[in-house]
Formats: sequence, C-alpha cells, structure tokens
Amino acid sequence: MQNALWQNILSEVSSLVDSTTFETWFRQLKVAANEEDARTLLIDAPNQFVVDFMEQHYKLKLLSIGRKHSPDLERIDFTVAAAREAFHLPPEAEKKTASLAMPKPSLSTPLFNHNFTFDSFVLGPGNEFAKSAALAVANAPGKTKFNPLLIYGGVGLGKTHLLQAVGNQLVSQRKDLRVAYSSSEEFYLNFIDAIKNNSTRKFSEHYRASNILLIDDIQFLSGKESTQEEFFYIFNTLYQNQRQIVLTSDLPPNSLKGLQDRLISRFQWGLCVDIQPPNLETRVAILKKKAEQDNLSIPESILIFIAENVSSNIRELEGIIIRLLAYASITRRDITIDLVKSILKGNQKQEKTKFSIEEIIDKVADYYKVPVNNIREKNRRKEVAFCRQLAMYIVKAYTNYSLKSIGLHFGGRDHSTVIHAIQHIEQIKEKDSSVSSDIEHIVSILSEEHS
Repeated sequence: MQNALWQNILSEVSSLVDSTTFETWFRQLKVAANEEDARTLLIDAPNQFVVDFMEQHYKLKLLSIGRKHSPDLERIDFTVAAAREAFHLPPEAEKKTASLAMPKPSLSTPLFNHNFTFDSFVLGPGNEFAKSAALAVANAPGKTKFNPLLIYGGVGLGKTHLLQAVGNQLVSQRKDLRVAYSSSEEFYLNFIDAIKNNSTRKFSEHYRASNILLIDDIQFLSGKESTQEEFFYIFNTLYQNQRQIVLTSDLPPNSLKGLQDRLISRFQWGLCVDIQPPNLETRVAILKKKAEQDNLSIPESILIFIAENVSSNIRELEGIIIRLLAYASITRRDITIDLVKSILKGNQKQEKTKFSIEEIIDKVADYYKVPVNNIREKNRRKEVAFCRQLAMYIVKAYTNYSLKSIGLHFGGRDHSTVIHAIQHIEQIKEKDSSVSSDIEHIVSILSEEHS
C-alpha cells in the first residue's frame, strides 16, 4: 500500500524536476516498513545529508503530492537507513524525525557500520599492510602473532573502517565468538557510569569475557589514570588467555603522551602498523568508489582534478563529492571543473596543529601560574575559571577535538559549557587585546616545541 503510494509520488516528482536532481536526491529513497502508523509515510535515505536536504527543500511538496493520492496521509518522515541497519533497529524503534536518535551503545551488543567492510576498503600503497594485518586477525583471532594489533595514522585515513571491518566479519562468520567493541571515549564514559552505579565488576566482566576486544582511538585514555588502570587489567586477562585485541590510535605507542608506560609497553608486544595518506591513484579510486556507491556519474577528469587538489584524508575527499552533488542539484548546474574549483576554494581552511589537550592545559597553567589540576577540576575561582576557558578556546581553535571530547578532558563538562567558554573568551578578546597576545604567545611556545 505505502510502496504504491510512494511510487505514485515519485512518478509525479520525476515530471517536476530535472533528471539530475531526480537521480541525485530521489532515486535512492525507499519506503521503510511502518506498522505503527499507517497515516505516516516513512522514507529511508542513504545518509543524513540527504535527509536534511529533503526536509528543507521537498518535504512539504512531497506531502502535498501524497495527499492527492491518499487523503488520509498526515505526514512524511525521513530516516537514515544505513544507521538503523548498522544499529540493528527496526523502523518503529527509532525516533521518527529527520534527526535520527541513536541509542546509547550497549555493553552487550557490538554496534558496527555495515558499510565498513574489507571489500569496501580501497587499497593503496599506504594502507595495504594495515589491511592485510587486520584481515589476518579477522580470519584467525588470537592465533596470529599480531596480538595486540595496533593501527595508527592521521584523521580520516581509514583506521576505524578497518577496525569495524574486523568486527563485521567476525559477527557475520563466527557466531561462536563474543566481540566487544567500543571507542575509548565510550569505554571511559561507561566506566564512569559503572563507578557511579557500583557496577564496576559487571563492567569488567563484560570485557574480560570477550573473545576479541576492539578499541578505537586509544589515545583518548590519556590522563585518565583510573580508566587506564581498569583497561590494563582487562588487557592482561585477555592477552594471557590468547584473546585477540585490536586498537587504533592517532600516533604510534612511543609517541603517545599521558598513558602509563606499562600500557605503552604492552601495545608494542604485538604488531604496530601505520596507515599513510593515500597517493593520487588511491585518491582517484576512493572517489570512483564513492561515486559508484551513490549511483553518480562524474567524468574521470573531474575526479582526477579533485584528487590532485585534495590530499589530506579520505573524509575530505568524500565530503567534496557530497558538496559537489549539493551544489549541482540546488543550483541546477552541470558538474564542471569550474564548479569543482568553486567548491574546493570554499573548502579550504586553516590546517590545525597536532597539539594535545594535555599540552595546552600545561602551557596555560604554566603561563598564568595556576596549578594544572585546578584547571581540570571544578574549581570556580575567577582566575582558574578564566584559565580553563582560555585553554578550551585554544583547544578548539588549534586542534580537531570535538566539543564533547574537549569537555571530557576538562573534568567531564558537557559541550554547552565548552561553547560558553569559547564565546566568553571571544567577548574578552574584543575588550582586552592583551588576551589575544597571551593566546599568541602560548601557541608560539607550543609550536616551537613541535617544530
């Protein structure tokens, strides 16, 4: 019934928009099963970008067309199909709004993005060894000498993709294995909850009972002594029982700061392998695969031009394709080199440094002669609060940490507190030029140490 209604809507839409717009935005939309409310048409989209675009530009028009074919239709809602499938959610279980509400990760069920597989991972000289090692582990967990396996590299190069590819293969092919997966940020937050709820034993038993442990961004445990202590004992238990451990990090173990020496030593027991930025040929291949996944036809000359001008990471490459589609569809312009140049120009941004949050906090504390622990803790003295806010401001301005991550490093504060701190420092800078000078001086000290 709803499928027929949607086909009628699509038929009419196809006569109202040009073929490029229809292929780009409407072709991949599918009806999702919705047994709870027959008066709501629930539509699956391939990603949140398409959801947002449909909500903003076409939702009311689609509803108007739909009511002509079905007067009882009250609303049309969009969801992200891949997200629901990756988290094993039935349509009726998710929040039926454009912004898909994700459940808090469960300690008992690993959550993997089904798009992150070994088959979908684009191979190149910079990542071939990392993929081979990850595949070997997935085929024989705990039985290779790659234990632990630590994959490290810069942002957006495919570390999480490989980690989840291991998980996807294991949960699909080895039903007998218990797989535990978490980002180190989630590990930390769940451990804090366990302490609060007096359930640390249950928390620990969950991880110790796993056959394979997958932890993303292990560097986030930096400075979190109690969490590192718990992770150390979990690591030892698994390792001694020949259970597989796979970790990712932004740096090799000997360059990680704020982690216990005994942890770093254990990370080096197995295999540490890096992922390098993709070369030109690999970047072109990545763009081609992304275009194929989205059923897009983009001339190879344009893909090569993009690859030649974007070399930082895979996420930025894929982001360019998404922006290119949006511009072409919204402005109804053909995909040309000039359009690509326009998008690339708007995509240019200041390259952020590799300062760690701990380094920034230390330098701010030293500059203003304030104890480091006071900045991290909930000390409300005016001079301490100012240093804390200034440190948050520098972290946001000069690193790639998210607001949530920044807040967690400053005593578990939420993202709204970080936003307030940044806005407050901006206001102070407008009135007091010395604050800008202080920031420049602190950053110059950090830069000298990294030069």
